[in-house]
Amino acid sequence: MTISTTELQRQLNESLQQLSPERLQVLADFAAYLANAESEAATQELLAIPGLLERVKQNQAIPKTEYTPWRTVRSDV
Repeated sequence: MTISTTELQRQLNESLQQLSPERLQVLADFAAYLANAESEAATQELLAIPGLLERVKQNQAIPKTEYTPWRTVRSDV
């Protein structure tokens, strides 16, 4: 059985109301750790794509004047 994100947030908020300030700090630190770990995993996944970093660096070297604004390309968006 899968619990919805809304239900998980409700359960978490309910539990938060019962925690002391010290436990809230521990929880905040742990949440920051989890967010950082998730971000790091995503970064490593991107870095594992062969040639991606080089292509990004190469695209950053192109002067912005050579780009066409997307609104002029797609006026219906």
